Amino acid sequence: MWQWENAITEQLYRIRRHLHQFPELSFQEYRTCAYIMEQLGAWEIPYQQFGNTGVIVDIYGDVGQGPHLALRADIDALPIQEETALSFASRQPGVMHACGHDGHTTMLLGAVYHLWKYRSRLSGMVRCIFQPGEEADGAAKQMIEQGVLRNPDIDTVVALHLWPHLPFGAVGIKSEAMTASCDDFVMTVHGKSGHGARPHQAVDAIAIAAEVIRALQFLATKQRDPVEPLVIHVGRIQAGTANNIVADQARLEGTIRTTTQHSREQVKQDLLTFVTHIVESFGGKVSLRYADGIPPVVNDEHVCSVLVQSIRKMIGTDAVHTLKAPSMGADDFGYFAQEVSGAYFRLGIQKEETGTYDLHHPKFQFDEAILPIGAKILTQFAFDWLTKGAEKI
Repeated sequence: MWQWENAITEQLYRIRRHLHQFPELSFQEYRTCAYIMEQLGAWEIPYQQFGNTGVIVDIYGDVGQGPHLALRADIDALPIQEETALSFASRQPGVMHACGHDGHTTMLLGAVYHLWKYRSRLSGMVRCIFQPGEEADGAAKQMIEQGVLRNPDIDTVVALHLWPHLPFGAVGIKSEAMTASCDDFVMTVHGKSGHGARPHQAVDAIAIAAEVIRALQFLATKQRDPVEPLVIHVGRIQAGTANNIVADQARLEGTIRTTTQHSREQVKQDLLTFVTHIVESFGGKVSLRYADGIPPVVNDEHVCSVLVQSIRKMIGTDAVHTLKAPSMGADDFGYFAQEVSGAYFRLGIQKEETGTYDLHHPKFQFDEAILPIGAKILTQFAFDWLTKGAEKI
């Protein structure tokens, strides 16, 4: 049906190294966007700039009517100073591709090349989405609001993420919840200032905040169904002006992770009531600002089934690992999977002999041999989906 062109592999290595040397933060990916379009132009593949820094490529098959599939890759980098000592390390001080997005972008370009070359054998269409701003809240949502899933209406969307916790070349996937939602909160405990030597005449916001933090773990573990994961994490505290003054305010910033929309809505409703009771019992008051963020990534069972078949066909049966539990990390691909049926999978890069640093680490890197593997999986799935995958099997 189609055949991988070995000559493209070296081009993918070159592309990835260029992207890695010139990383850009969320919504600042102007050079990255231009480079993607330059590469597509060199291959004589039509493209469209989407928004300020996004790119989409629509590939229509010549066979006739069929499903409308989207493949998505994120293109932004992180505010991290690179420490890899690679010959093609970041040239941008304080900015690094520490989450593998340079790899995702390169893999999707490899898929675009082959899907365009063999489009005469496809039915329907494939929209390849190069998405900016994944590391910032709301980027995928913004693209959806701007119509990235319309004209024509997209039926299904698929994405991958490099994963240092799976063996090199292995694929991790599961149906239903794949990653968690990510909502943020800012909570301010209001007390009454006073002298540290006379705490009975004041209301200590710091002491109350400590009780709140302890109690939040009770909310997470004892007032929720234990089979539905929930994380409530306070990651930042600001309080006090001197060691002998009772603080009148304590500001807590945190994140909440859940894997179901039901749990997500419930904890949002319960949080203020729960915390208010605690704070007021100590004589304080509390204000809460809650920010709805990224929804969980929920994989469609049928799309996963076809994807697994494509993976086994392309790289072998043993490559597929059925994941037992979702990650409590988040990915804004959840916005796409919330709109249409979708599947999100992990592509392993772990190499025990050399060691593998985790995502967002300043020494994160991966063996480039993974690039053609990811591109082949995306290409094979697109061919399978656009020939038989949209039918229930």
